[in-house]
Amino acid sequence: MLPFLKSRTTNSFQLLRSLPYSYSCTPPSQLIKKASSQYSSSLISLSRYNRTQVSQFSTTSIVQATLNQIKRGSGPPRRKKQTTAPALDHCPFKKGIVLKVMILKPKKPNSAQRKACRVRLSNGNVISAYIPGEGHNAQEHSIVYVRGGRCQDLPGVKYHLVRGVGDLSGVVNRVTSRSKYGVKKPTKANAAA
Repeated sequence: MLPFLKSRTTNSFQLLRSLPYSYSCTPPSQLIKKASSQYSSSLISLSRYNRTQVSQFSTTSIVQATLNQIKRGSGPPRRKKQTTAPALDHCPFKKGIVLKVMILKPKKPNSAQRKACRVRLSNGNVISAYIPGEGHNAQEHSIVYVRGGRCQDLPGVKYHLVRGVGDLSGVVNRVTSRSKYGVKKPTKANAAA
């Protein structure tokens, strides 16, 4: 390698001094061009060499599951689905005590007065829950049961109370979808009266 390739910061006079006698015939501008082109080409070859050295080498090949293995279910583990009701601790229902009964306004474009309450669950979590159905007898210190399920137009309300369980009575005079609102099947004696 020529001595002028060793240092990048050498000026043209130092380059001329360090050149052998055979180079002294050519003009200095051409010498500098030639030196810079040789220097850049050597840098390029060095960078290629370094790149091949840096790239990782693995002795094991990428192994994919066969169709039979996939059928048996030995593929990568699926991500667990995040629960929509985290305060229930993966339980279907939780018992709680009503702290406050409130009336909330839904977000646009809806307009209503939604009945809701703040409930302290048996695990200590305090949540907002919607009271479904027309009319309710929930008040402070009532024992209620909470299930998951958000109220779509009430921000922050991600739970429903269960009607007909605990201190919360079923919906009065409900005929259809009775099981959702905690209403027993009306007997003939009750229907006549």
